[in-house]
Amino acid sequence: MVYAIVETGGKQVLVQPGRFYDVELLALDVEAALTFDKVLLVRHEGGAVVGRPTVEGAAVQGRILQHGKAAKVTVYKMRPKKGYRRKKGHRQRFTRVMIESIDFEGRSFTAEAKAEAVSST
Repeated sequence: MVYAIVETGGKQVLVQPGRFYDVELLALDVEAALTFDKVLLVRHEGGAVVGRPTVEGAAVQGRILQHGKAAKVTVYKMRPKKGYRRKKGHRQRFTRVMIESIDFEGRSFTAEAKAEAVSST
């Protein structure tokens, strides 16, 4: 199983090729290609490489699928017996990213390569 941990939007996300993830809103167009350079860890067949703080020469390639809003979160404040009530809602915006490949040590790990390895065994 090949995966990487990348940092985006102040959060760390474990990503695998061929899967999509919701990350903090990115100011890019839909179908735009993007590269995550802050790769903190890469796990592949040969073992795991932990960066200090990032892994040198590692990158994760992705493509933006869509922008959206998460489910509504309702915040309600109330002070009993004082007539103070406040109701507020919030919907966090996100970007859905499809991970296409993890590039490391001159090799590119993709979802197709993973499927071929599974079918050959």
